Amino acid sequence: MKGLRKYGISGLLIAGVSIGTLVSQTPAVQRTIVERADVSAPGREAVIARVEIAPGANAGRHTHPGEEISYVIEGEADILIDGQPPRKVKAGEGFVIPNGVKHDARNGAAGVLKLAIVYLVEKGKPIATPAP
Repeated sequence: MKGLRKYGISGLLIAGVSIGTLVSQTPAVQRTIVERADVSAPGREAVIARVEIAPGANAGRHTHPGEEISYVIEGEADILIDGQPPRKVKAGEGFVIPNGVKHDARNGAAGVLKLAIVYLVEKGKPIATPAP
Protein backbone atom coordinates (compact mmCIF):
# COMPACT_ATOMS: atom_id res chain seq x y z
CA MET A 1 0.00 0.00 0.00
CA LYS A 2 2.89 2.35 0.69
CA GLY A 3 3.78 2.43 -3.04
CA LEU A 4 0.17 3.17 -3.96
CA ARG A 5 0.13 6.22 -1.74
CA LYS A 6 3.56 7.39 -2.91
CA TYR A 7 2.96 7.15 -6.67
CA GLY A 8 -0.82 7.39 -6.88
CA ILE A 9 -2.94 6.40 -9.86
CA SER A 10 -0.59 7.93 -12.45
CA GLY A 11 2.25 5.67 -11.26
CA LEU A 12 0.00 2.64 -11.56
CA LEU A 13 -1.04 3.63 -15.06
CA ILE A 14 2.57 4.09 -16.17
CA ALA A 15 3.52 0.72 -14.64
CA GLY A 16 0.59 -0.94 -16.40
CA VAL A 17 1.59 0.53 -19.76
CA SER A 18 5.20 -0.57 -19.26
CA ILE A 19 4.27 -4.16 -18.40
CA GLY A 20 1.87 -4.33 -21.35
CA THR A 21 4.50 -2.97 -23.72
CA LEU A 22 7.10 -5.50 -22.58
CA VAL A 23 4.92 -8.54 -23.12
CA SER A 24 2.76 -7.59 -26.08
CA GLN A 25 4.47 -8.10 -29.44
CA THR A 26 1.60 -7.89 -31.94
CA PRO A 27 -2.15 -7.24 -31.85
CA ALA A 28 -2.72 -10.92 -32.76
CA VAL A 29 -0.88 -12.01 -29.59
CA GLN A 30 -2.40 -11.37 -26.18
CA ARG A 31 -0.14 -11.97 -23.16
CA THR A 32 -1.58 -11.60 -19.68
CA ILE A 33 0.72 -11.80 -16.66
CA VAL A 34 -1.03 -13.87 -14.00
CA GLU A 35 1.66 -13.90 -11.30
CA ARG A 36 5.29 -12.94 -10.64
CA ALA A 37 7.35 -14.35 -7.79
CA ASP A 38 10.95 -14.80 -6.71
CA VAL A 39 12.34 -18.33 -6.94
CA SER A 40 15.17 -20.10 -5.12
CA ALA A 41 17.69 -19.35 -7.91
CA PRO A 42 19.39 -16.02 -7.08
CA GLY A 43 18.50 -13.21 -9.49
CA ARG A 44 15.64 -15.18 -11.10
CA GLU A 45 11.88 -14.91 -10.97
CA ALA A 46 8.96 -17.01 -12.17
CA VAL A 47 6.44 -15.24 -14.38
CA ILE A 48 3.20 -17.07 -15.07
CA ALA A 49 1.32 -15.91 -18.16
CA ARG A 50 -1.72 -16.76 -20.22
CA VAL A 51 -1.03 -16.33 -23.94
CA GLU A 52 -3.48 -16.36 -26.84
CA ILE A 53 -2.43 -16.31 -30.50
CA ALA A 54 -5.07 -15.58 -33.14
CA PRO A 55 -5.73 -18.00 -36.02
CA GLY A 56 -3.13 -17.61 -38.77
CA ALA A 57 -0.87 -15.46 -36.59
CA ASN A 58 2.53 -16.02 -35.07
CA ALA A 59 4.25 -14.72 -31.96
CA GLY A 60 7.23 -13.37 -33.94
CA ARG A 61 10.84 -14.49 -33.49
CA HIS A 62 12.04 -13.61 -30.04
CA THR A 63 14.16 -14.71 -27.07
CA HIS A 64 13.75 -14.83 -23.30
CA PRO A 65 16.36 -14.16 -20.58
CA GLY A 66 15.66 -17.62 -19.16
CA GLU A 67 13.57 -20.68 -19.84
CA GLU A 68 10.00 -20.78 -21.18
CA ILE A 69 7.91 -23.75 -20.06
CA SER A 70 4.63 -23.94 -22.00
CA TYR A 71 1.46 -26.01 -21.87
CA VAL A 72 -1.06 -25.95 -24.73
CA ILE A 73 -4.54 -25.42 -23.26
CA GLU A 74 -6.40 -25.20 -26.56
CA GLY A 75 -5.54 -25.34 -30.26
CA GLU A 76 -2.36 -26.36 -32.01
CA ALA A 77 0.79 -24.66 -33.24
CA ASP A 78 4.09 -25.10 -34.99
CA ILE A 79 6.96 -24.33 -32.63
CA LEU A 80 10.08 -23.14 -34.46
CA ILE A 81 13.21 -23.26 -32.29
CA ASP A 82 16.58 -22.37 -33.83
CA GLY A 83 18.71 -25.49 -34.26
CA GLN A 84 15.75 -27.88 -33.93
CA PRO A 85 13.30 -29.27 -36.48
CA PRO A 86 9.82 -27.65 -36.43
CA ARG A 87 7.53 -29.25 -33.88
CA LYS A 88 3.74 -29.42 -33.97
CA VAL A 89 2.06 -29.25 -30.57
CA LYS A 90 -1.62 -29.56 -29.68
CA ALA A 91 -3.89 -29.26 -26.64
CA GLY A 92 -2.60 -31.32 -23.73
CA GLU A 93 1.05 -31.15 -24.82
CA GLY A 94 3.92 -29.00 -23.62
CA PHE A 95 7.31 -27.72 -24.72
CA VAL A 96 10.36 -26.00 -23.25
CA ILE A 97 12.35 -23.20 -24.87
CA PRO A 98 15.97 -22.97 -23.64
CA ASN A 99 17.44 -19.73 -22.27
CA GLY A 100 18.24 -17.16 -24.97
CA VAL A 101 17.30 -19.35 -27.97
CA LYS A 102 15.49 -17.65 -30.87
CA HIS A 103 12.07 -19.13 -31.50
CA ASP A 104 8.56 -18.52 -32.81
CA ALA A 105 5.10 -20.06 -32.42
CA ARG A 106 2.76 -20.16 -35.44
CA ASN A 107 -0.94 -20.80 -35.16
CA GLY A 108 -1.91 -22.35 -38.51
CA ALA A 109 -5.23 -23.63 -37.15
CA ALA A 110 -8.71 -22.12 -37.46
CA GLY A 111 -9.11 -21.50 -33.72
CA VAL A 112 -7.30 -19.42 -31.11
CA LEU A 113 -4.16 -20.99 -29.65
CA LYS A 114 -4.24 -20.78 -25.83
CA LEU A 115 -1.12 -21.40 -23.76
CA ALA A 116 -0.22 -21.39 -20.09
CA ILE A 117 3.43 -20.36 -19.78
CA VAL A 118 5.90 -20.18 -16.93
CA TYR A 119 8.99 -18.11 -17.61
CA LEU A 120 11.99 -18.65 -15.29
CA VAL A 121 13.88 -15.50 -16.16
CA GLU A 122 16.43 -13.00 -14.95
CA LYS A 123 14.72 -10.58 -12.63
CA GLY A 124 14.32 -7.05 -13.94
CA LYS A 125 14.77 -7.93 -17.63
CA PRO A 126 12.02 -7.86 -20.26
CA ILE A 127 10.25 -11.21 -20.56
CA ALA A 128 10.65 -11.21 -24.34
CA THR A 129 12.97 -9.46 -26.77
CA PRO A 130 12.34 -9.44 -30.55
CA ALA A 131 14.95 -11.32 -32.58
CA PRO A 132 15.88 -11.07 -36.27
